[in-house]
Amino acid sequence: MDGKTAFNATVCLIGTFILLVHIVNLLTRRRRKDETTLLVFFALTAFHFTSYAIFTFLKMSYPSDALIMSFYTAFYVMNNLEATLFLAYRFAYSPVKKNQRRLVLIINTTLLLIFIALDFVNLGTHMFFYAENGVYHRSPLMILSQGYQFIAFAAVFFTSIISPRLKATEKLSFATYCVLPLVAIILQNLLPGYAIAYLAIVVAIEVLFVFLSAEKSVDLERKEKENAEVKNRLMMSQIRPHFIYNVLSSVSTLIPVDPPKAQQALDEFTEYLRANFSAATQKKLIPFSDELKHVENYVALEKLRFEKRLYVEYDIKAKAFEVPPLSIQPLVENAIKHGVTQKTQGGIVTLRTYEESNDYVVEVIDDGVGFDMKSLNQRGDSSIGLSNIEFRIDHMCGGTLAIESQEGAGTKATVRIPKR
Repeated sequence: MDGKTAFNATVCLIGTFILLVHIVNLLTRRRRKDETTLLVFFALTAFHFTSYAIFTFLKMSYPSDALIMSFYTAFYVMNNLEATLFLAYRFAYSPVKKNQRRLVLIINTTLLLIFIALDFVNLGTHMFFYAENGVYHRSPLMILSQGYQFIAFAAVFFTSIISPRLKATEKLSFATYCVLPLVAIILQNLLPGYAIAYLAIVVAIEVLFVFLSAEKSVDLERKEKENAEVKNRLMMSQIRPHFIYNVLSSVSTLIPVDPPKAQQALDEFTEYLRANFSAATQKKLIPFSDELKHVENYVALEKLRFEKRLYVEYDIKAKAFEVPPLSIQPLVENAIKHGVTQKTQGGIVTLRTYEESNDYVVEVIDDGVGFDMKSLNQRGDSSIGLSNIEFRIDHMCGGTLAIESQEGAGTKATVRIPKR
C-alpha cells in the first residue's frame, strides 16, 4: 500500500467513525426538525466514506477499468447528493419564505439532475475522468464535474452571510463548511491522488455539528421557557373582566325570557373557560377540531352581545391536522373585536380551512374596518398579541402567520401548518 492509499483510507475510516458517533447521538435523543435532514446528510456521507475506504483496498487487488469507472461515477453522484442535502439542511435550519423556497427547489433540482446526468455521460465520453490499464486519470474538464458542489456551497455561503436570522456563530459554521471543502477541491486537483476534500469535510462537519448543535440547544431551551410564559400570558389575556361581565350580563338578561338559551350560553361559557385554562398546561399540539370548537363557543358568546351585527361563516374543507392551542381563536377574536364590530352595521367573519400539497391552511377573513399595514408593529392590543400567536405557531409546529389588511376593506390572517 502506497502513502496516498494509506492516507485516503485513514481519512475515510476516521471520518466514518466520527459520523457514526454523531448519527447515534441524533438517533438516541429528541431531534429538531432540521436535524432529520442533518441525519440523512451524515448517513449518506458516512456511506460515502466507507465505500471509498473499501474501494481503496479493492482496486489494489482488482485494478479493473470497469471497476474504477463504476466506483468513481458513483462517488461523484454521491458528492452531488451530499451537496444538495447540505443545502436542504441550511434551509431547514433557518427557513426562508415560501416563494423563495420554491424557487430554490426548482433551480437546485434542475442543476442537480443536469450534473448527475453529466456524471453518467462521462462513462461514454471520458470528459471528466477515465481509466486505463487499471489506473484512474483526470481529464482536462475534471473540475467541471464538481460544478454543482461549487454552486450549492456558494448558495449556502451567501444566504447564510446575509441572513438576518442567523447569529454570528451560525454564519461562521455554515461558511466554514462551504469554504473548506471548496479550497480542498482546488488543492485536490493540484495534488491528484490525495483525498484532501474528504479531510476538509471531516473538519467542517465537526465545526458544523459542534457549533450549530450547541447554539440550537441553548436557543431551544430559551424558546421553551418563552413559550411557557407566552401561553400563560395568552391564557390569562383571554379571561378579561369586561368580557366575563358582558357574558354574564347577557345570560342574566336571557334567564327570565329564554331559560334554555341561557343554559346553553352558560355551558358554552364553561367550555370556553375550560379550554383557556387547559391551554396553560398544554405542551403539545391539539386537533384542529378542538380549536374549532373553542372558536364556536367564543363566537356564540359574542353573538349574545352583538346579535345581528355579527355573522360568522365556517368554510371547513380540512380538519385532519393539529395546531397550537389558542392559535386560531384569538385571530377570530381580533377579527370580531378590531374588525367587524368597529362598523356600525357590523359585518362578516369567515373561518376557512383547506389543504395544499405541503401545508394545511387556515384563513380568518373579515370585512371590517381594516388598518394600514405600515402601522402593524405599532398597532397595539393589550390582551392579544399577534407576535405571541406567531411565535407559538412557528415554535410548536414550524408554521407561519401572515396578515394582510387594507383600511376600509378588512383583514385576512393566514396560518400555514406544514404537513408532517
